Amino acid sequence: MAQALTKHVFGGEPNLSYTERGVSLVLGLGIAAAGAQPRPNPLLNVLALLGGSYLALRGATGRCPIKAALIEGGSHRQLAGER
Repeated sequence: MAQALTKHVFGGEPNLSYTERGVSLVLGLGIAAAGAQPRPNPLLNVLALLGGSYLALRGATGRCPIKAALIEGGSHRQLAGER
């Protein structure tokens, strides 16, 4: 199920440059690692893990649905993969 969701959201042609992919991957892994450290407020851990995971996945796939919506003028149909 997770693989189908990932393919649905992050599938398609990459829309990130190699620089954007590298920076996203490194920052995402760093933020996720920081989120794995114990903190007094567990909400910060969850937010850091979610944000870091998103950035790492964005860098690994080369596809960013947010950038597609903002830059490429992606409509709901384009983001859903329909034409």
